[in-house]
Amino acid sequence: MAYTEANLIAVRAALLRGELHVQFADRSVTYRSIDELQKVEQAILSELSSTRTRGKQTLGVASKGF
Repeated sequence: MAYTEANLIAVRAALLRGELHVQFADRSVTYRSIDELQKVEQAILSELSSTRTRGKQTLGVASKGF
């Protein structure tokens, strides 16, 4: 499953409320424990951080041709 920022927000909101039920856009999930919910949060964070790309940097090099 490709996670989004909205998934992360929903999981974190459930953690803050101490709930095990998370409602995503068109479906809902009930987790077995807070520990499982925290593991899902970490999985989402790792997937989102691996898909984010850095801005492209270009280094210009010049010489006088000597």
